[in-house]
Amino acid sequence: MTIDWNHFTPWASLAGGILLGLASALFILANGRILGISGIVGGLMGHIGRPKAGDTGWRIAFVLGMLTAPVLYLLVAGPVPATIDAGWGTVVLAGLLVGVGTRYGSGCTSGHGICGLSRLSPRSLAATLAFMGAGFAIVFVMRHVFA
Repeated sequence: MTIDWNHFTPWASLAGGILLGLASALFILANGRILGISGIVGGLMGHIGRPKAGDTGWRIAFVLGMLTAPVLYLLVAGPVPATIDAGWGTVVLAGLLVGVGTRYGSGCTSGHGICGLSRLSPRSLAATLAFMGAGFAIVFVMRHVFA
């Protein structure tokens, strides 16, 4: 087995983890809500009950922030070279499977993996173990069985 050191980014990963942790903590402190992307978007689309009065504005602002942040970064820092070791079909299928998984798991990686685990939620631990285990298994099968 060889390691592709170009994909080894410990400092960027650490910085991203710190930002996600801070954002999650600030969000729950300021809003009393879990920072789960599928819940935020699902609530906006009406998939999680009817939106409460005053509940739509912050959800729209959150989604717009997620969409504009990469554009602003691109304008400030310039393009970042990215490599995806999969074809478009695989990427689309993976995205659809993640979407289905978030519906069945009642949450996503940010809701369960970051916020749920930090609150010591047993349900979030089970969900995180399930989606991480499934991800590991799929990568292993795709790289070593179908390679």
